[in-house]
Amino acid sequence: MKPPRVYAIDGVVPVVDPSAYVHPTAVLIGDVIVGPGCYVGPCASLRGDFGRLILMAGVNVQDTCVIHSFPDHDTVINENGHIGHGAVLHCCTIGRNALVGMNAVVMDNAVVGENAFVAACSFVKAGMQVPPATLVAGTPAKVVRPLTEQEMAWKVQGTGIYQNLTRRCLATMVETDALAAVEADRKRIVMPEIVPLSEQKQRS
Repeated sequence: MKPPRVYAIDGVVPVVDPSAYVHPTAVLIGDVIVGPGCYVGPCASLRGDFGRLILMAGVNVQDTCVIHSFPDHDTVINENGHIGHGAVLHCCTIGRNALVGMNAVVMDNAVVGENAFVAACSFVKAGMQVPPATLVAGTPAKVVRPLTEQEMAWKVQGTGIYQNLTRRCLATMVETDALAAVEADRKRIVMPEIVPLSEQKQRS
């Protein structure tokens, strides 16, 4: 497995815990700290060239996310934070067990509270305080309602899937050559426990 692409700047070197997985196409620059059990997906950009970026234990930052900060400020994702595909975090704090949906943007000095959800494609404006255990959505984002216990349980389940993906990547992911044709008995990745949320809602 290839090591992650990390770059020092001004003598500051990224830190990646050995139990974390950072995809080789992700880029980490400067003052970036990736904690235990984290997952950083393909093409994510974590630029600690101005301020510090901290991923606490169990965080996942999915493909094409962008994380940055200002000098003398930190961008922090607390334990078990879940950052969906293509999200942008800038000089903000994401609370423990919070979720930021796909293509959402969280701006300067905003705080997303513990267990809160930022809906996909939402814009959390600078300085906004998202209350714990609430759903915010829209552009600009507004509090929609409190989250249900079931929704928060679904989030925990989803984050657990990414924590397992970290272990799968460390154990089995290798760079290889593509096949020229599809095999007659092509294997599928079998994970019956993972079901789209829309289907889970229909079953409950």
